[in-house]
Amino acid sequence: MTTEAAPRPVALITGASSGIGAVFARKLAARGYDLILLARREDRLRTLAAALPVKVETVTADLSREEGIARAERAIRECPHLELLVNNAGFGSGGRFWEADIEGQRQMHEVHVMATMRLAHAALAQMVPRGRGAVINVSSVAGFGQSPGSVSYCATKAWINSFTEGLDMELRSLPSPVKVQALCPGFTITEFHQTLGMDTRKIPGFLWMKAEDVVEASLKALERGEVIVIPGWIYKVGAFWMKHLPYALKRRMGRPGGKRV
Repeated sequence: MTTEAAPRPVALITGASSGIGAVFARKLAARGYDLILLARREDRLRTLAAALPVKVETVTADLSREEGIARAERAIRECPHLELLVNNAGFGSGGRFWEADIEGQRQMHEVHVMATMRLAHAALAQMVPRGRGAVINVSSVAGFGQSPGSVSYCATKAWINSFTEGLDMELRSLPSPVKVQALCPGFTITEFHQTLGMDTRKIPGFLWMKAEDVVEASLKALERGEVIVIPGWIYKVGAFWMKHLPYALKRRMGRPGGKRV
């Protein structure tokens, strides 16, 4: 008598074409997951998929657009074995809020807030009744404070942290074994800062972390059920101070000539 092999778990990763998303793909493939990789750049998705030793589906979608979010929601609902959602898609912008292109600001809120919310809703609607699964929302240590020139970025990342903590409270109240996590990295070696136009040479070398280390910290913390995950001791200390410094002092530090938080 033969028995069918149990279906492999599936992880869906947004923003999977490079950086932290691509590292999540490689590490989850090594842990036995099949993958659904979603990003805007189809050529990069296909290159990454071809290099992975597991079953991979690619979805080309722009999560700053309604049709892109709807396509991602559909991919989640049509996957009967989804065990992990990694909401990793995101980007930053520089400049004073009122001088910035409003379309870029809208897109940031759409990707960081609306897409994160809607994809988490679609995934948890399947995971909670089944009693298994997890959602990782990639946030930032910037979500614990504010910084002139990054108002929307810090605000949307703070929303991700609060949203994730709220989801965890609801899941624990059931109780449910489904897990949620907000991953809050600091400066990480990816294309993110080059795309932003930042001169990375101005950032001290000791502040940079490898994407591989950030993702490994996330996955190990997920096993332990940690909700707010800040890789690197220096960023744990920084987040503590950003949360607890009086606003008057943080405001002074953000003035011209002052040190930016």
